[in-house]
Amino acid sequence: MKKNVKKVVLAYSGGLDTSVILLWLKETYGCDVVAWCADVGQAEELDGLEAKALKTGAVQYVQADLREAFVRDFVFPAFRANCLYEGEYLLGTSLARPCIIEGMMQTVADVGADAIAHGATGKGNDQVRFELGAMHFDPAVQVIAPWREWDLKSRTDCIEYAKARGVPVTATAEKPYSMDRNLLHISFEGGILEDPWSEPPKEMFVLSVDPEDAPNKPTYVEIGFERGTPVTVDGEALGPADLLDRLNQIAGANGVGRVDIVENRFVGMKSRGVYETPGGTLLQRAHRALESLTLDREEMRIRDGLIPEYSTIVYRGLWFSPEREMLQTMMDSIQATVTGTVRLKLYKGGVQVVGRKSPESLYREEFATFERDDVYNQADAEGFIRLNALRLRIRAMREKARRSS
Repeated sequence: MKKNVKKVVLAYSGGLDTSVILLWLKETYGCDVVAWCADVGQAEELDGLEAKALKTGAVQYVQADLREAFVRDFVFPAFRANCLYEGEYLLGTSLARPCIIEGMMQTVADVGADAIAHGATGKGNDQVRFELGAMHFDPAVQVIAPWREWDLKSRTDCIEYAKARGVPVTATAEKPYSMDRNLLHISFEGGILEDPWSEPPKEMFVLSVDPEDAPNKPTYVEIGFERGTPVTVDGEALGPADLLDRLNQIAGANGVGRVDIVENRFVGMKSRGVYETPGGTLLQRAHRALESLTLDREEMRIRDGLIPEYSTIVYRGLWFSPEREMLQTMMDSIQATVTGTVRLKLYKGGVQVVGRKSPESLYREEFATFERDDVYNQADAEGFIRLNALRLRIRAMREKARRSS
């Protein structure tokens, strides 16, 4: 138990875990609890939270609107680096956590709190993300993580704890899977999803229609970029949060952006997660398409080799680390020419790149054409091939001599 804790800032969502934690903190530590909530795009999930927090016993409720900062300062930089964890996950939760802790630690300073508390379990990644971020802003911060301290062993125990104290919760023992929403995605895990053989129920999804129910004709959308950052949708300039929201609506209506994966958590276990990332899926596909037109081959090859490293760093909660900042500087430096427009075709969950253009294009039709040209001497290819084959020929000669001896 932490010492001399008089006021705690709790990362509060109003859900089962944090509602129980608020009561538990008061009962266990006898401290004041400031319920702190970040608006990173949870929409209607934020309705009524202030009244609920105060009724549950919080001395103060603080809600910070971080939507613009989340997309501008976290999502867009990561997408300029083409973040993708284990080949599929666009890091929606991983990117929200450093944004949230940055805002939360500002409130800790404003209210003079002694500690922070969060509802992340001792099995998951979020405990690492929250606490590494908090220590970046305050190396001496005290952290209370109830799932590592209390006697409650499951969400079922939490439901009973809440009921015994008259706290309303939305989770039930029959449907206990958890959701986490922000402007970039919704994640689902736990409950029936813990069986990796079990198909997610159709009614579970929020941001996207079932691909089978999507329109029977394709939708086209154009995304414009400046220096690797998306700035327009169908020619209309939009701010970061509005742009991502617009793409979420377009992609979601076409069933785009669902992934169902088993990922490797930082703490060492595998975990099944289902994600909806509709707008982010479009951004990632369009950005890569524009890079194919504007980046040098070797720039892209070397950078692509670092995408798994960058993504793992972010996934493991090290956004505020020198290694992430170093890689970000390199990733951003090659985005100077990634300016242009990409046209995507969406149809029943699928995304196709069907057009790309840029004033910085390296593509030259006169060199690439299969028709007659006057700029490329095809005979030059013979020497190119022989030089590249030299090391292979020498190795083959050595092997032939070895077999003959």
